[in-house]
Amino acid sequence: MKVKMIVAVSLLSLFACKEQKKEEVVTEDTLETTIDSVLIQATRQYEYLSEKVEPGQYPKTYHKEGDKLETSNSGWWCSGFYPGTMLYLNENNSSSVLKEETDAFLKDLAKEQFNTTTHDLGFMMFCSFGNAERLQPNPEYESILMNSAKSLSTRYNDTVKAIRSWDNASWNKGGDGDLVVIIDNMMNLELLFWATEHSQDSTYYNIAVNHANTTIDNHFRPDYSSFHEVIYDEKTGEAKMHITNQGAADSSSWARGQSWGLYGYTVMYRATGDSKYLEQAKHIADYLLSHPNLPEDMIPYWDFNAPGIPDALRDSSAAAIIASALLELSTYTDGENSQRYIQAAETMLKNLLKPEYLAEVGENGGFLLKHGVGNMPNNTEVDTPLSYGDYYLVEAMLRYKNLK
Repeated sequence: MKVKMIVAVSLLSLFACKEQKKEEVVTEDTLETTIDSVLIQATRQYEYLSEKVEPGQYPKTYHKEGDKLETSNSGWWCSGFYPGTMLYLNENNSSSVLKEETDAFLKDLAKEQFNTTTHDLGFMMFCSFGNAERLQPNPEYESILMNSAKSLSTRYNDTVKAIRSWDNASWNKGGDGDLVVIIDNMMNLELLFWATEHSQDSTYYNIAVNHANTTIDNHFRPDYSSFHEVIYDEKTGEAKMHITNQGAADSSSWARGQSWGLYGYTVMYRATGDSKYLEQAKHIADYLLSHPNLPEDMIPYWDFNAPGIPDALRDSSAAAIIASALLELSTYTDGENSQRYIQAAETMLKNLLKPEYLAEVGENGGFLLKHGVGNMPNNTEVDTPLSYGDYYLVEAMLRYKNLK
């Protein structure tokens, strides 16, 4: 276990304020100030987390019972979120500890640029190297991102006009001749848009557009809720099954799946300027914000149709993703829509930044957000912190600051 020097005074002052912060009520006129404070706290928390891992050990979740930090290798779909979160935090509040840690993890993660066994290269490589290249463009980062886009594009099927998400397996019900697509895959298209912008090769752009169009046609119900998984016949392109894997039921609205769709189509509009993607994002947003099962604090249940509502578990990660997406979506709309999206994001952030969801420095295994739900049906990462919850929370806070 490596040891890093962290400014003791900062940690002591944060611990000293712990009880006071727990009593603090975040109000609308103090949200910006609260975000500034939380971002500094988040930097200290990730400095603390960095003591617990070495390159190749990517923080995945934390189990309070047993005080166990669970990590993954670089091939896990969440591997890009730890360096990505540190890049965001260091952008806001420079930390030599996080800079050193980020560089070490990026060096380890770089080998995944040639990974053709996953659709999650957007999460893995764009949340990490995409942010790194944005902050400090250089040929090495650009090469890694281009190779990542090439690897992702190998999973594209031109008959279905979609990117294969999972390889066929009994657990996802994909059989011989099937192509499995999950709504999560909308989040990986941003990498392809970057590749076309960088290389001027429209192949990547066209793959992203085709995938998004196929998803609009087959993943969404008339009310703009989304199925989690669609299975296609890879020879005919026909959608054969509409099911779930991580939601409560095939007919339910898995909360994080809805957030992936909202975020994904907001990115689609940003990248293409095509109004149909803006309309899709607005419809998804309206579905979420008008849902009778959305709690007053706007932190959604893990599934909008979860058994046991109102006592069902919430998913803080879904709230963080939705808040970040709504803040961007608000910039593409005006009037009542824009204000509605901003106000909803503010409500989500205000509640996520309260002690119920936000950990103090040294708690929660080093993660920021508590009460995430990874995969309820499989009973994994249930009511735990999640690396992607932290990533999108920090992104949402930075977007709010920039918006203001």
